[in-house]
Amino acid sequence: MHITVIGGGLVGVTTAWYLLDGGHSVTLVDRAEELASEASHANGAMLHASHAEPWNTPRAIGQFLRWIGREDSPLLLRPREIPRLAGWGLGFLRYSRARHHARNTAVNARLAVYSLALMRELEQQVAIDYTQRHQGILKIFRSAEELETARADSALMATAAGVRHEALGPEQVVEREPALAGIESDLSGGFYYPDDASGDARLFCQRLGTLAAERGLDLRLGESVRQLNRHDGRIRSIETDTGTIEADVFVLATGAEAPHLASQAGVRLPIRPVKGYSATLPVAGLAGAPRLPIIDDGRKVVITRLGDQLRIAGTAEFAGYDKSVRPNRVETVLRQGLANFPALAAEVDTATADRWACLRPMTMDGPPILGESGIPGLYLNTGAGHLGWTFAAGAGRLVADMISGQVPAIDTTGLTLDRYG
Repeated sequence: MHITVIGGGLVGVTTAWYLLDGGHSVTLVDRAEELASEASHANGAMLHASHAEPWNTPRAIGQFLRWIGREDSPLLLRPREIPRLAGWGLGFLRYSRARHHARNTAVNARLAVYSLALMRELEQQVAIDYTQRHQGILKIFRSAEELETARADSALMATAAGVRHEALGPEQVVEREPALAGIESDLSGGFYYPDDASGDARLFCQRLGTLAAERGLDLRLGESVRQLNRHDGRIRSIETDTGTIEADVFVLATGAEAPHLASQAGVRLPIRPVKGYSATLPVAGLAGAPRLPIIDDGRKVVITRLGDQLRIAGTAEFAGYDKSVRPNRVETVLRQGLANFPALAAEVDTATADRWACLRPMTMDGPPILGESGIPGLYLNTGAGHLGWTFAAGAGRLVADMISGQVPAIDTTGLTLDRYG
């Protein structure tokens, strides 16, 4: 079959890669001039089955309400967005109930473990250097209550998907990562997840895309999709700003923009954009920089070493489709991240940081939406939220298998659009 993938980020490129594996003729089209130009460009850089729980926890709802309009909050709901979030927000609240949250955490963990295994296979098949490191991830906590919640979540993910973890006291946390020595007295403990990894998502995406093009991928960059054309009940072509592309099947992998195109085919996707920020700092020669990737749960930031650079990312901002990089929000991310490393904070020059913001596609229940759209000829691979890098290989392979008529390697219950009824 001839298949066209719409979207040139991690999800689109991995889907195209596995479709090529299946023997299909594949075109990939994206509005940007290069791959990984939007949400995949400068994310948290973590491949983490350990962080698979959806954001809509029962405790998060109270935080959202307390932090409405507060510019320095890690979770920011701008008041002007409240009317636009009405329907989606009710679903977000409904799925925050404990039983729903536990079920969706297990769904995400299952996909994450599968995806990380595929990434290891892919690294053995093709030589891609994306500053990857397979040394696990450390999650730290200052609050005893948050530590106990994480203990329950970790146990759930271990039972549901085999996510290994090790509980650590404050001294053990610092033994794992000496750069945290300056805050040992503030910590209640942490967890170490040995099977997690890290790496530069943009480098991976661009280099895998180059290899895919060498294998025959028709890569059409700088070309915007304007319209999905439906004939006799089936999507048979798309209109771009340069012409028409016909195919047997189309895969919508455009992240936060997916609802706009899907609506043209009569498909309603319960996805809203959530803005995240990141800052990338040069840390070569600075002794206080961490070695391990770290998730600071209380401050909602992640810190990842990428060679001679340090990526700090975080915050969730409901601001619609506003992509602007707000300096005060980046400064909040930098301040919260560097607060964990007093020695590094005293040395590093934050003025040299590369600042970034992107829109992450968040479903109202947490897991992504994969597979058939309900409209013949149109498949979906979107809604990964903060787990796009983690899910990329697994989601791409699952959708490619579905299109090819292969039985997926894992249970897809809770991952398809029909879960919303």
